[in-house]
This record gives sequence, structure tokens and C-alpha cells, in this order.
Amino acid sequence: MIPLALGILACLAWVYLLLGRGGFWRSAERDDGPSFEMGDDLPRVAAIIPARDESACIGDAIASLLGQDYAGELLIVVVDDHSTDDTAGAARAAAGAASERLTVLAAPPLAAGWTGKLSALREGVRHAVAAPRPPDYLLLTDADIVYAPDTVGRLVARASSGRLVLASLMARLRCVSPAERAFIPSFIFFFEMLYPFRWVNDPGSRTAAAAGGCMLVQRLALEAAGGLEAVRSTLIDDCALARVLKRQGPVWLGLTQRVRSARSYDTLGEIRRMVSRCAYAQLRFSPGLLALTVLAMGVVYAAPAAFALFGSGAAQWLGVLALALMALALQPTLRFYGLGPWWGLALPAIAVAYMLFTLDSAWQHWRGRGGLWKGRVYRDSSAHEMTDH
Repeated sequence: MIPLALGILACLAWVYLLLGRGGFWRSAERDDGPSFEMGDDLPRVAAIIPARDESACIGDAIASLLGQDYAGELLIVVVDDHSTDDTAGAARAAAGAASERLTVLAAPPLAAGWTGKLSALREGVRHAVAAPRPPDYLLLTDADIVYAPDTVGRLVARASSGRLVLASLMARLRCVSPAERAFIPSFIFFFEMLYPFRWVNDPGSRTAAAAGGCMLVQRLALEAAGGLEAVRSTLIDDCALARVLKRQGPVWLGLTQRVRSARSYDTLGEIRRMVSRCAYAQLRFSPGLLALTVLAMGVVYAAPAAFALFGSGAAQWLGVLALALMALALQPTLRFYGLGPWWGLALPAIAVAYMLFTLDSAWQHWRGRGGLWKGRVYRDSSAHEMTDH
């Protein structure tokens, strides 16, 4: 009776996910529509890039921003966040003859209660808004993000025409190595499941999310929301900022092929560290939510595969049906990343791996190593402290 009940529960869960969660799995919210019309008085934009040990990729990011065909003012502010390599030098070298459009700042000492990235972003924003003509929009971006030439213009046009306080693009992550091919599409799939983009883009919905690699923020809305201070201690800062900004006005989030991440994840260990860094934070550091998540993933992903392979009778057929539904759900994301449909059958194993990464995230938090990123550890979720190691 238990296998039969679990099989029914898994099938019902997948029917709900396919029909009742904003159509997240279709990956339909994209920026590949026609461009928006803009007037002559184009908004001023400042791109803010926090960078810590990013000399290998920041040059491409800056070159892509300097190569934008945006006819308005576009300035770039890089905040070198105590790098141990020559990040600042690589940034200046990439600017070349366009150095007047680039400012490189040194991040201040990390204040208590701030994460390193947000502290660096705050310094960049302070510099940008102190200019005689402050920017209308702030493009909060990462040092590994590379833009197609028309991206900024299209983002500004979308934000202006829709009166958006936030327009964000989910960068196309690198998907080359075997580890990336196995885990990156499902990472996007799970993110869309947690934050259905259709719901995010609905002003009447409370769901809010953004992709931290590319966030175009209306400056006045950010100031009205309390600035970056409102999210200063959060690990998942992009979604936290989206929640704060959605109280000020509509936000928009979509997939894109115009923005890509140059960061590589060549091994399973690198994927694990990327997920473990903030997975437990997503669960609000709650052991109860962790237990429920593990149980739910076991029922929704692992049980159908086990029943399909080793079960019998009705339980086996229910397992096959649930497995088919989950493979179907992953297809649009697989096509977006140019992968074959048979990867959908690997989703149960991939989901179990993500479940283990989440447990590892909790374990790292409990041993005082949670949120480790480039030598910084998110040490205490109650005190909201970061420490350098």
C-alpha cells in the first residue's frame, strides 16, 4: 500500500507542477521579443560591478559593456573587493582608450552585518549617485557576465516602457563540461520552480525574484526602498532585493541568450560548492524546512524512479507515469541549453544530488563554514556576520 500511495502522490505532485505553478517549466518568459521604442532623451545608466579575484574574466565583462550600442550615457564602476590578484589592473586594461567611462574603486573594509558583495555594491552605488548628474538606472551586474551589444538598450527600453523598478535577465550559464551539462539546466529548472517567472512578472502576485548577474534597477525606487542596506546581510541578495523593490512597483525577470556567464564549473565539486553556498539560506536555516525538503524531493523525484525500475503492478506504472511527466517538464530547459531530450530521464538522479548538496549546505552552516565564497564565510545567520579566512 505504501508504494501505491507514494506513486499516486508523486503523480499528483507532477500534475500540479505542470498545470498549477505558473507554467514555470515552459521557460516562456524571455527577452527575445521585438525591441521597445524609446525617445530621444535616453536615461543615464551606471553599471556597478563588485569584483573579488576576477582578473580572469572581468576584462570580457567590461569590454562587452563598453561595446554596447546604447546611445545614452553608460558609465561603468568596478569595485575591487580586496582581491588577491590584479582584478583592478585587468579592468583598467580592458577599458583601454575608453578609460574615461570606467572608474575603479577599492572596497572599504567589510562592515559588520554586510556581505562582501553587497558592501562592494553599496560603494559603487554611492560613487555613481554622487555624480553631478546621477544615473536614472543602476545596472547591478557581476564580473563574469558578458553582454550582447543590444542588451542594455533593450533592458532600459523594457524598464522605461513598463515603468519597471527592476528588470532582470537570467544569464545563460556556461554548459560545456560534463558536470555543467548534467547540473546547469536543472539548476535553472529548480530556480524557475521556486520562483515562477510569470508570477514574478505579475504585479498582483507576491512572488518576487531576480537574477543577480543582471539587474537593472531604477535608482529612485532603490532609494525609496531603503537602498542596499535593506538587504545587507542576505546571501540570496538578488531575490531579497527583488522582494523589497516589488513593494515599490512592478518587476520583470526573464531568460535570455543575450547575457551569458563566463564562469566555469568543470567538476562536480565546483557544482556542489556553488549550490551549497546558499541552499540552506534558501530554507531560512530551518531544520524543519530542511527535513520537509528532503522528504518532498524523495517522494517527487527519487520514489518514481525507484518504482519504475524495481516496482511491480500499479506502483510501477505510476512510477513510469511520474518519470515521464518530470522528463516532459524538463524539455524546454534542455532545448534552451541545446541538450538532447534523454537528459530528462536523468532528472531523478540529478535531483538526489541536489538534495545531497542541500544537506551539505546545512552541514557547512552547522560547522560554521556556511556561505563560503572566495575566502569569506557566512558565519552566523542570527548575527549576520561575515569573516575572512
